[in-house]
Amino acid sequence: MDHWLSYSLEDFLLFSPSTYYRLFESLNVSAWPLHLVTLAFGVLLVAMLRRQVWWRGYAIATGLAACWLWVAWAYHLERYAGINWAAPWLAGAFAAQALLLIWLGVIHNRFSPGAVEGSARYAAPAFLLFALVLQPLAGLLAGRSWAGAEIFGIAPDPTVTATLGLVLLASGAARWILLVIPVLWCVVSGATLQAMGSPEAWMMPLLGLAAIVAAVADPRRR
Repeated sequence: MDHWLSYSLEDFLLFSPSTYYRLFESLNVSAWPLHLVTLAFGVLLVAMLRRQVWWRGYAIATGLAACWLWVAWAYHLERYAGINWAAPWLAGAFAAQALLLIWLGVIHNRFSPGAVEGSARYAAPAFLLFALVLQPLAGLLAGRSWAGAEIFGIAPDPTVTATLGLVLLASGAARWILLVIPVLWCVVSGATLQAMGSPEAWMMPLLGLAAIVAAVADPRRR
């Protein structure tokens, strides 16, 4: 037991930070100009939060599902799997989240088409704007280049961040079901960055915690 307690997160890291961050540079090169589509979708999402239209929930769930499937394939399977044996399992989790979004958000229409109220009124746009604007800048502040910026709908972290806010619109148990995988990814991402000594390590766990607090604080959907 004492032998195992002597290990730290760094001892389980399978790759160097430079190798990890180059994945995003490769991802951005191959995905361009898909970034324009995902960012436009992100802006549309912000606008839709202010509109009470019957199709809003369907659009949110369908678009998010497409983003999660893209990350599962283009990031986890095509790139991350080359340096991390757990990547195929992570890809499966992202694909499962996409299926949950389709099942609960499209087939069962669990996203509220009405006015955005309660904690979601402020949390949903805050998470969205953080994912669209601030998260790509976090890498720059940490000394990384624009080439490796993590973009919503392309890279996992900002895609998860946006999802954390948007699933607060879901009703009943669907909200909690849709939060499970994003919150777990926040833990995985934070642990990975912590093992690399990244100053961004705190970001995803705090966002996951904030989403849980916002969900619990919403009096309309307990």
